[in-house]
Amino acid sequence: MPDAPEDAVPTSMLSPFRVLDLADERGHLCGAILAQMGADVIAVEPPEGSSARRLAPFAGDVAGPERSLHHWAYNRGKRSVVLDVRTDEGAEQLKALAAAADILIESAGAGAMDGLGLGYDALSEVNPELVYVSITPFGSDGPKATWMASDLTLQASAVNMAMTGDSDRAPVRTGGLLPQAFHNAASEAAGAALIALWERQTVSGLGQHVDMSAQQSMNQACQSYALSTPIGATPPIRHAGGVLVEGLHIQLMWPCADGHASVTFLFGPGFRAFTQNLMDWVCEEGFCDEATRDKNWTEYAMMLLDGREPVSEYERLKQVLADFFATKTKAELLDAAMSRRVLITPVSTTPEVIDSHQLAAREYWETVAQEVDGDGQTEVTYPGRYARFGATPMPPLGPPPKLGQHTDDVLGELASAAQTRPRIEATGADVSAHTPSSARPLENVKVLDFMWAMAGPAAARVLADYGADIIRVESETRLEVARSLQPFRDDVGDPEYSALYNNMNAGKRGICLDMSKPAALDVIWDLIDWADVIVESFSPKAMAGWGMGWEQVRERRPDVIMASSCLMGQTGPLAMLAGFGTMAAAISGFFYPVGWPDRAPCGPFGAYTDYTSPRWLVAAVMGTLEHRRRTGEGQHIDMSQAEAALHLMAPALLDQTVNGRMAERVGNRDSHIAPQGVYQTGATQAHDDNWIAIACVDDSQWHSLAAQMGRSDLGDLTLAQRHQRHDELDHVIAAWTRGQDGNALMYRLQDVGVAAHIVQNSPEYTADPQIIHRGQQVEVAHAKQGTTVVDASRFVLSRTSAQVTYGGPTLGEHTFDILTDVLGYDSDRIAELAVAELLA
Repeated sequence: MPDAPEDAVPTSMLSPFRVLDLADERGHLCGAILAQMGADVIAVEPPEGSSARRLAPFAGDVAGPERSLHHWAYNRGKRSVVLDVRTDEGAEQLKALAAAADILIESAGAGAMDGLGLGYDALSEVNPELVYVSITPFGSDGPKATWMASDLTLQASAVNMAMTGDSDRAPVRTGGLLPQAFHNAASEAAGAALIALWERQTVSGLGQHVDMSAQQSMNQACQSYALSTPIGATPPIRHAGGVLVEGLHIQLMWPCADGHASVTFLFGPGFRAFTQNLMDWVCEEGFCDEATRDKNWTEYAMMLLDGREPVSEYERLKQVLADFFATKTKAELLDAAMSRRVLITPVSTTPEVIDSHQLAAREYWETVAQEVDGDGQTEVTYPGRYARFGATPMPPLGPPPKLGQHTDDVLGELASAAQTRPRIEATGADVSAHTPSSARPLENVKVLDFMWAMAGPAAARVLADYGADIIRVESETRLEVARSLQPFRDDVGDPEYSALYNNMNAGKRGICLDMSKPAALDVIWDLIDWADVIVESFSPKAMAGWGMGWEQVRERRPDVIMASSCLMGQTGPLAMLAGFGTMAAAISGFFYPVGWPDRAPCGPFGAYTDYTSPRWLVAAVMGTLEHRRRTGEGQHIDMSQAEAALHLMAPALLDQTVNGRMAERVGNRDSHIAPQGVYQTGATQAHDDNWIAIACVDDSQWHSLAAQMGRSDLGDLTLAQRHQRHDELDHVIAAWTRGQDGNALMYRLQDVGVAAHIVQNSPEYTADPQIIHRGQQVEVAHAKQGTTVVDASRFVLSRTSAQVTYGGPTLGEHTFDILTDVLGYDSDRIAELAVAELLA
């Protein structure tokens, strides 16, 4: 790592950097993350204001550009500048701003900024050090790059929707009224921008283009099931509150006495203890006999798959649990999760999220005094810091800016050379040293990975893609839970065949150590001495119990970065809550608003916060690395899945705190688009579960759709009229799509400018020409399988692209190489470790 200049002592991680945020609601979360991390973020808005200012809900339900809760949620801490970049004067002003900026974010759509003469090529001539981030529906190139899209159609394209909803109805989108596809992309783009910035600061002195695809980013929310087809596994089938795999309904959500709860009732080495604890409780209260209680929970999944246990018995077990949970309240179940170590959390509503004792104990919420048009001074409660940083804590952000509030100030800064922010000089690099490089950006970063399941490993996987040397520590005595999760290659339940494990850990090196034995900890300390970054997802007490908590690590390595990621954070009454993203998503309010108004919530597919939190963790690690580069100072990151994820539903939380309105289920309806829905199409040879998502995002698209249906008599309906007659229009559209070939219909509607996409499961996604063009699924080497298929990076850096060359390591695959090449152990030392059975 380069030496840090002594005088570079920033007030926050990104305080030396300036960001131009031209994004609207499709990307402004990216700038919001960078603002939280201390960057000077300038929101560049057109004279009419960002379209986000026109999005409901509004404070007091009074529409206005300063009252949009959606805009409030993602623009605090930014400065607002009004420029009309469609004019020559506005374009020149933007170029002047870009000349003094480090990062630019835009979400105008593929080719739109190029059409204005303000694309990456043009602005990199003005400022070759500029990191230019484009967030688009399908990426900046490819056969679908310019397709019409909405949140609904993007989710349909990304596989997660195929697994979300009731099996006897249309699939539904994750998020309910809150769009998620672009939020996933925007949060991922923040980390991507910081990876490109790191490369500029440490290697080349040059910026580059960051190309972020919302389709590819949202695909992470399918838990690697998109890989089913290329690895010969059976694609999943949606089933409310769970998923149907190989004929088994895996239930993850259950009714209880006063609502619903997320319950992880799964099997295998990683789940056995939790399932046994649950069944002990069920038996204690008389809901099952001892034989049921004491089933072989380690082998139970394989017993179901190979026929040793009939599916009817599994269904009986689920009924036993249903009867049991019906007698328990959500509070009782949460208490049991803590006292009995069972994997249960309540399905919380937005009021329950606001009233969370855990969030209160961690002082999560930020109360901001702000002027609201017509209401005077008002105090508003917002979601707070997305993570806790030991050395560079995130300061509370002020209110969102008024439209154009800072125009004069920012443009005035341009007039004074003394006020123009020097970029690379301020951080110790030589601005003249523009050295083009195609090497991966993180090849000088070493990461020690103690992560588990998906959320943590997925973050480290991004770092591996871009060159970090990742050493992953596992143990055969406590099998990594992801190794026991489907899909498996050819449906063979081998721990080396899990697509999820191989996907989340591609490009890493693996070592097996039995950390329950004190002597193994000497090896761990040697690895800590090697690392720049340590990432771990044990319980808050585990690392300290080994004598390797942050305080002990910092004493030995004050320059190291240590990131601790868990469901609820390292402190608070729920800090020791064990579990997975299903549980964090349920307790954070994501399950309740997903589904149909006349049915129980179905929730997003699977462990939703496991899919979203890696993006925030990547940004956190990259920010702390940049701070360390400038100062030489390490620090601890306390990352709560739940706290980061709450930003994805911030407008709903504001609607609760400002308007007192609880988020409810609406199926596939939308506050701003009508009609919108998912409609059945004709059966194919592959299956009869065929659907197309259609969204008329403006009057023109509705007029085109009505004409295609031969219903021009409806084409002049206004948006308000379409909302009022939505049920009627759904019947009209459904009758028209039924029996048609969905793929042909999708292309036909796109040809006339209507946002439409078939609902893709793994077979369709694998064959999607856009996914093929972008190279999203790649065949790589694997020590046991020979080759396997994993996802490529979900974003593209124009100059220093990712590389994925091999799948996740087999158990202990690189143990000898790590001990010899990394730690320098000789054969006698290694033999001693083997004899002591530490390498297991």
